[in-house]
Amino acid sequence: MLYELTVPAYRNGLRPLAAQLDKALGWGAENGVGELQFLAARLAPDMFPLSSQVRFSCQQAIQALTRLGAAGAPTFAEDATDFTGLQAQIAETLAWLDTVDAAAIDADPGRAVGFDLPNGMAFDMTAATYMRDWAQPQFYFHLVAAYAVLRHMGVPLGKGDYVGYMVAYLRAGTAPAG
Repeated sequence: MLYELTVPAYRNGLRPLAAQLDKALGWGAENGVGELQFLAARLAPDMFPLSSQVRFSCQQAIQALTRLGAAGAPTFAEDATDFTGLQAQIAETLAWLDTVDAAAIDADPGRAVGFDLPNGMAFDMTAATYMRDWAQPQFYFHLVAAYAVLRHMGVPLGKGDYVGYMVAYLRAGTAPAG
């Protein structure tokens, strides 16, 4: 249950993020916005920049699954310094997701999961509650923040760039014309 709620969702979020970055790089080249401008862009002065949002998106997927028993996870100690690095972080995370053992993640949804934040706050909950109330919201927060930074910079992204994977589920004959 937990595996099916996480690993496919993380793939569905990270693959479009990689495509959004490709689109941003192309749009930036045509519109005079360089990689460094994108990497440093943020929505508000007290928010992390795009480079951190991408790293955090990857780390949230990794951290959630390792807390539930996944092994062999990659680590990203630093933000990427260019788009090649951003794409490498995403690709490494996606490749690792392919190795995650579903049985380890699903072992016991009621097992205790605890974690500490750098500010000293500590949390204790069940694996299922952790996924629902912390891990998934954190992943999507950083994923949406990265998307929003790119939109803020002018990249012509739409909902299809964020949830394009939904086309696989489109009922025949219901797509808008044109």
